[in-house]
Amino acid sequence: MTSTPKTTSTAPEALMLDIAKRHFFVKTLDARNSDGLDFHDVAIWSIRAALVEAYAAGLAAPRR
Repeated sequence: MTSTPKTTSTAPEALMLDIAKRHFFVKTLDARNSDGLDFHDVAIWSIRAALVEAYAAGLAAPRR
């Protein structure tokens, strides 16, 4: 099994982490190489809500 490299803290990364914390109750999006920490049971409505929020954030982001 390969581990995901750590990401730098950017505005999009911080936003994704914030959404994940609020909808999925995770502490980090970094792989910790532990099934109990890296895999979560998540309700489908939580996934939908997080995707809707992420999509809205993308629409609201300034274009480059």
